[in-house]
Amino acid sequence: MSLPLENRIALVTGASRGIGRAVALELARRGAHVIALARTQGGLEELDDEIRAVGGEATLVPCDLKDFDALDRLGLAIYERWKKLDILVGNAGVLGPVTPLGHVEPKQWDDVMAVNVTANWRLIRSLDPLLRASDAGRAVFVTSGVGSRAQMTAYLGPYSISKSALDSLARMYAAETANTTNVRVMIANPGPLRTRMRASLMPGEDPQTLRTPEDFAPHVVDLCSPTSTETGKLWDFASGALKSFRSPD
Repeated sequence: MSLPLENRIALVTGASRGIGRAVALELARRGAHVIALARTQGGLEELDDEIRAVGGEATLVPCDLKDFDALDRLGLAIYERWKKLDILVGNAGVLGPVTPLGHVEPKQWDDVMAVNVTANWRLIRSLDPLLRASDAGRAVFVTSGVGSRAQMTAYLGPYSISKSALDSLARMYAAETANTTNVRVMIANPGPLRTRMRASLMPGEDPQTLRTPEDFAPHVVDLCSPTSTETGKLWDFASGALKSFRSPD
């Protein structure tokens, strides 16, 4: 019996743990070949074992997302091997400092923006021709509610601002691909999940009260399916709602 994502090539960033690991496993379960990108070689090898255990296949890419030249080379390598990319899941992100904006060090600011925003732009720049070469290219970027709330969460400046920028980046890419290509671009907000980042931000919170990355992952993978045709919208896991962004007046 064929699987729904059989013969599809999927790239997941931040794939060695948390949301990225869960999404990579779910993609593999549904038949996709997973290109798993993360900084940690050991974590990638553990993921590879798990993917093989569910009958899937993976290509491991140990890479720091701040190595932008490597992201350019990644696009070329994917083209040479597969000639296309069907799915991009831009999941990797860093929290950065939890402190007033005036106390943020320039390097801390630059690091958060590099991973959460610029790396995703560089991935689009490198991989857009490959997504367009697919019969149903899908890109999903993992955001956060702190970037879109009317009331900002104090002391999360670099992270919140970077996620707001990521939302705008994804919406722009969606607008540029909506009518002339087979590419569809979505934003997914996981809300509070049982992750290492959440634990570092909320150390007094009982993790057992939170849903897990494994709960979230199937919904992200649904957005990666060729049958998913929405674009330029946000899917909110906490409410289960698909939300359109308000057009400017």
